Amino acid sequence: MVTPSAQQRVIVVGGGLAGLAATIRIAESGMPVDLFSLVPVKRSHSVCAQGGINACNKIARQQGYSEYEHFDETLYGGDFLQHQPPVYEMAQWAPKIIDLFDRMGVPFNRTSEGQRALRLFGGSLYKRTHFSGATTGQQLMYALDEQTRRYEAEGKVNKYEFWEFLRPLMDDQGVCCGIVAQDLRTMQIRAFRGDAVVMATGGPGLVFGKSTNSVMCTGAAASRCFQAGAKYGNPEFIQVHPTAIPGADKLRLMSESARGEGGRVWVPAKKDAEGRWQPHPDSGRDPRQIPTEERWYFLEEKYPAYGNIVPRDIATREIFDTCMKGFGVGGGNMVYLDLSHKSREELETKLGGIIEIYRKFVGEDPVEVPMKIFPGVHYSMGGLWTQYSPNRKYDEIAKKLREINDPIEARNLPVQKRNNEILQRNYEIDQQIADLRDKGGSDDEVQKLEDSKQTPEKLEPYVSLADLHGKDALPVGMDPDAPNNMMTNIPGLYAFGEVNYQYHGGTRLGANALLSCTFDGLFCGRSVVNFVRERAHTPAASLPSSIFDKGVEAEESRMKQLVESSGGENPYEIAKELGLEMTASSTVIKTGPRLEQSLNKLEELRDRYSRISLSDSGFWTNQNLSWARAVGDMIALADPIVRGGLAREESRGSHYRTDFLGRDDSRFLKTTVAEFDASTGRSKISFEDVERGLVGPRVRDYSTTKKSKAQVPAPTSADDPKQSPRVSDPNADVSGARDVRAPGDSEKVSS
Repeated sequence: MVTPSAQQRVIVVGGGLAGLAATIRIAESGMPVDLFSLVPVKRSHSVCAQGGINACNKIARQQGYSEYEHFDETLYGGDFLQHQPPVYEMAQWAPKIIDLFDRMGVPFNRTSEGQRALRLFGGSLYKRTHFSGATTGQQLMYALDEQTRRYEAEGKVNKYEFWEFLRPLMDDQGVCCGIVAQDLRTMQIRAFRGDAVVMATGGPGLVFGKSTNSVMCTGAAASRCFQAGAKYGNPEFIQVHPTAIPGADKLRLMSESARGEGGRVWVPAKKDAEGRWQPHPDSGRDPRQIPTEERWYFLEEKYPAYGNIVPRDIATREIFDTCMKGFGVGGGNMVYLDLSHKSREELETKLGGIIEIYRKFVGEDPVEVPMKIFPGVHYSMGGLWTQYSPNRKYDEIAKKLREINDPIEARNLPVQKRNNEILQRNYEIDQQIADLRDKGGSDDEVQKLEDSKQTPEKLEPYVSLADLHGKDALPVGMDPDAPNNMMTNIPGLYAFGEVNYQYHGGTRLGANALLSCTFDGLFCGRSVVNFVRERAHTPAASLPSSIFDKGVEAEESRMKQLVESSGGENPYEIAKELGLEMTASSTVIKTGPRLEQSLNKLEELRDRYSRISLSDSGFWTNQNLSWARAVGDMIALADPIVRGGLAREESRGSHYRTDFLGRDDSRFLKTTVAEFDASTGRSKISFEDVERGLVGPRVRDYSTTKKSKAQVPAPTSADDPKQSPRVSDPNADVSGARDVRAPGDSEKVSS
């Protein structure tokens, strides 16, 4: 190992959980850190996280849970689109991270015996989510901020708060050697040298206009890296959270913890003579006056095993579909999230944070009245493309499993193709039935169409790591000493946290975000240090100043161009139209024609953006300038989101296309990779294989409790798509799955 030069230092951009965890890990190695943040770090968006952080502990282990189950649930929830070694390593580290936070003083909720309390969260039948009321992110942030300030006091960390990242800088070899940033108070633009740069800048929620994200979450920093040559992975996978408060200015999250603590989702409805639910004639009246028999708990009915804690993409599509069919509260786009059956004391203790938010912004008390909610853009599974090195045993074990599973896959893929054709036909029949009912068609005509539906075939189950080696920890995750863990394709430029695409695949499970952010910083921070140490002979401090001067000149020129522009177009109006377009085309439901239409709209917005004018042309705290600059970068990032969605002709996780129902593993069990074409200003889309050597791709089905692979049940009436079509899970009932609950565990997941 080369001794680090005294001149070497690391730049971390972003002061949320990922950025602070990385700062701590790098600083404790003796490497100086320059930490940049748009806001004071304690105001970073991570403080908005509410529900909790997932990890196996001894209490969860007594239920039959394990780090392996956590790993498997994450893959299953993400529809197997993740590279598996990083997910495996994250799950193994999760208990250590919780213990570390505990020692830092995070006030986790406790049981009466003094153990850390656990709650249910989406995608699991185990209680394995640690929490601090409903303000978990804030408590974790404060703990990491304390440690950061300790290193700051020791002179190992320099904070640059109220500074905006403008671009990464590369030397003649293409290695990242620093950044250009701007002081948002004085508007001074400077270059900063760094022997490695860690991007920890969060997600692009504002690309979609209204979202649950903070107003600083524009995705501009990631877009600037993308435009500088960094690849972008899985851009089309955007998570829409099922429970948010609609607002005129933005959306406010109502945490999944509400459902984990027993909250129930329902709409007013009545059953007709045939026993089918129909919209309630008086759905806008006081919900407390609506009797139980006129409440349709549709998630519990359609997904009896998981009920209200199905993964977010499924819950979101069901809520969206229910409202589109006229069942929404008062005929609008809202459903009820009901906690009113719980005691006030319990709700204030466990969910006080979100209860207070609802009271403040809606003016009603959720303890007394069910909350009105609707899905809202929340998270990006996609992010900057990154790499890693698997641990020493991975290749050997993965090779053995592939030898077993490759013949199974060869038999499964033709079956999956036939199943997708069946799903598409069944969907078209559902549309015919809906039209027939709207026109007053007879029950016999409807039944004839119902009878014409087909049931998908079962797939043959794959052999997994646990089948061969059990669930004990093995060195098949990431190599902790590798310098390339979570490095982008630009050497020396890393991506941690939500801006990194690696961990969540097609859908992120609730309470895995805080974990992946912290894990990136603590585990992969070591990789940053190793990379810098290996380059001790060529520190950034020794590079010619011309590299940095050119970066500053380019950004000063861009600023001057924006300030002096006089085309008459309003950047705020362009951003608003961008958000409306992206929400309509690239969130809950997608189709090819609608995505094509969105590309045309982006062309229009690009043209209009070239003719904007700023209302403030000053050079002191010019927020108008900062926003206008970000709007151009948001348009640049919207392009791969749309193009990726158009190229991926399947439905997987949060990416749901009604013109391509079902998962197509033969073509799209791959990462979408977007690259910016500077000559056209557009993105180019390609696909690369996903490393999946530990667990084979089962079909997601949350309608039943998971079964062992030796027990593949026949579809029941509740699962049969002829009798209970579900818009939200086009792959349901095609295969069996494993039982994740301990023998004899009879705990209800919904009350």
